[in-house]
Parts: sequence; structure tokens; C-alpha cells
Amino acid sequence: MTTPIPAAADLEALWMPFTANRQFKADPRLLVAAEGMHYTSHDGRRVLDAVAGLWCVNAGHGRRRIVEAVQRQVAEMDYAPPFQMGHPAAFELAGRLTALTQGKMGQVFFTNSGSESVDTALKIAIAYHRLRGEGTRTRLIGRERGYHGVGFGGISVGGIVSNRKFFGPLLNGVDHLPHTHSLADMAFSRGQPDWGAHLAEDLERLVALHDASTIAAVIVEPIAGSTGVLIPPKGYLERLRAICDRHGILLIFDEVITGYGRTGAPFAFQRLGVTPDLVTTAKGLTNGTVPMGAVLCRPGIYETFMQGPPAAIELFHGYTYSGHPLACAAGLATLDVYAEENLLTRALELEDDFATALHDLRGLPNVVDIRNLGLVGAVELAPRPGAPGARASEAFLECYRRGLLVRYTGDTLAFSPPLVISRAQIGEIFAGVRAVLAELA
Repeated sequence: MTTPIPAAADLEALWMPFTANRQFKADPRLLVAAEGMHYTSHDGRRVLDAVAGLWCVNAGHGRRRIVEAVQRQVAEMDYAPPFQMGHPAAFELAGRLTALTQGKMGQVFFTNSGSESVDTALKIAIAYHRLRGEGTRTRLIGRERGYHGVGFGGISVGGIVSNRKFFGPLLNGVDHLPHTHSLADMAFSRGQPDWGAHLAEDLERLVALHDASTIAAVIVEPIAGSTGVLIPPKGYLERLRAICDRHGILLIFDEVITGYGRTGAPFAFQRLGVTPDLVTTAKGLTNGTVPMGAVLCRPGIYETFMQGPPAAIELFHGYTYSGHPLACAAGLATLDVYAEENLLTRALELEDDFATALHDLRGLPNVVDIRNLGLVGAVELAPRPGAPGARASEAFLECYRRGLLVRYTGDTLAFSPPLVISRAQIGEIFAGVRAVLAELA
């Protein structure tokens, strides 16, 4: 069954995000249905989803339990104000999330996206130091090639050039660590690379340059996702944690992509054995069903804010839709599905099969690196002379034509399939990618 494409004039009204609008509207790719591991395209084709929508549909598409929970909630109560009021599901979901961390995180602040989670965490970090009498700690440290959403705070600490260069000077008082990617030293590493832990020591240089008394927080992705899946070198995050502790700096992990089972644990910090002070999440929190994000705070941060008169507002920050009833219903049902099907640890069961199928692409034309951890991986292609990004873009389009949805960034193809994927479907994904790359000039 096919669905007619809207007329060109109807397509023009929508300004699409992170999209080559003119190219897309000349040859639209429309998705009209989804179930399990597949989308259905407007021309009636089944498309195998190798990226969980946009890193978010971890339990697969069309989960009835989640859909029905949202339907019940919207019929019972469509909206509840989050300022000076509450509703039971928000408190229940917060408790469920802290329980996933086994006591490592104490409180949850709800947002509506990863971008909002990042800006919230940055504000909490700065305010935390001020309340402790260290108001000079306002500087934020990000990392080159980092992606932390599209708010001004997130693009300021982020380090993807195209996301920054059009928008002026951004926030003051921001510096960046070097990224951790080196083809010469870590190409084709399976899991965490052996090389690169020393790159964390650059934080000591920034401390010496700016003085620790001016630095509020360091924010990094445990696995840098949107820049092309950069896996942390062994010992790197441990060194960052130690340096932050030495100088009283908060460490923020952006787990918008890595949260909710992507690495084989509820959160990547648990898989990697390094506990941050704040964790930003979104995406898999509701299986992509309703927009929602959250910031998880280690014990002690919330308590620092709980001072002054009991009737005084402790943090002047929040969103109209913080802890929205529909999002909470989706989140609770999503956590139920994760628990009942053991999806938060399933990536560990499939990691070897996924890694083997991915690394079997080594030796194909133009493949210069392959990276993986849990159920996230990437194939980096040599850039075409004079046309960086063209190879991966063409591979993405050809994969879609053949019924496979992958993601590309620069000259890297990224993979993050729903955690319900079968071993046979892992083979199907990489057989399809192999066929495309073998023919790609």
C-alpha cells in the first residue's frame, strides 16, 4: 500500500531540522508507519531500522504497552502544571530512574529534550558552586567534536564546527578539551581503544590556564555519538574523574544517546565504571514515544540547594512541560518493557555478534576505521577528494533505497539498532551495508 507524496508546494512550508531541505524535497523520503524493527515508507517498502529512529527507539517501534499507557493518561489527565503543583506519575518515574543507578544518583529534574537537559545541568552546576560560596566557578569545559544539543549552552560547550560557526560568539567563559580520535593510533579497535588515556591530562593544562577556582564543570559524552561514535580510550574517563575531584570541578556525562541500555547497562557510566556528578538523558527514556529528558544528580547536589526559608523557590529554572503526564506515562511503561524483557543489559548478550559483523566490513573499499561498544558502532570512510561527506551521504541514500535506515555524519556511517534486534537482523544490516560499500566509488 502506498501513500501519496504531498505536492511540492505543501512540502515547502516545513523547514526541516539538520536536513538538506532542497535535496530532500526534490526526492522525499517519507515514513508512514512503524512496528518492531521496521518502518514502512510512503511507497509501501519495509525499511529495517539500524539506528533506533534517532538513537531513541530502544525497545522497538509500536510497543502496545507504551501506546496504551499514553492513551489512558491522555484520557484521564492531559496536562498538569509543574510549578508549585505535581502529579503522582512524575514522582514515581523519578524514583524509578534513581533506582536504576543503584544509589549513584539521588534526584531527577525533568526536561523535554537532550538539549534542555544539557542547559539544565550546566545551570545546576554553576548555581551549585555559588551556593557553596564559590561563585567564581562559572567557566564550563566541553570537548572538541562533542555534541550537547542545540541550545546556546549546548553548542557553546559542544565542539562540532558546523553547529557553532553560524551563531556568533556563543557563551563566554567556555573552553574545550581535545577530542579522543586518532586514526593512526586506534583504527579498528574493538571496544575501548588502548591508546588515548593521556588526552584527559589536557584538563590540567586548562586548570593551570584558567585556575580551578573559575571552573564549574566539565561535560563530555561517555561515547561521543553524533560526531561519529568515538569510543573512550581505556583509562580516559577515570583520569577525567580524578582531575575533576582534585580541583573541585563537577563532571557531567551527556548520556542522551548512551542511556537506557545502549552499552549493556542502564547508563554508560555503569558499564564504564566512572560515576559523574550529573547525567543528562532523553531519547530512550520514553522509547521516543513522547518527548522527554531528565537530569540525574548525585546525592548531595540537591541538598545544597535546600536552604533558606522553606517557602522560597530554591532553583529558578524549569519548563512548562517538565514531567508532562503523557511523557511520564510513556516513561513508566518504557521502563516496564525494559525490565520485563531485560533490554537494559541485552546489548552485552549481542555485543560480540554485533562487533564481529561490523568489523567484517574491514577491507572494503574506502573503509578506514570501524568502532564499537555495546550496540553502537560506526564505519568511517575515506573522504572523497574535494567532497567531504559525499561518500557517506551517498551510502545513506543507497541503503535507504535498498530498505535499510542508517545514519551518517561527515564521512561516518553510524549504527544503533533497537535493543530488540535479533542476531539474524544484525546479519541483515551489515550484509546490506557491505553490498552498498562494495559498489560505492
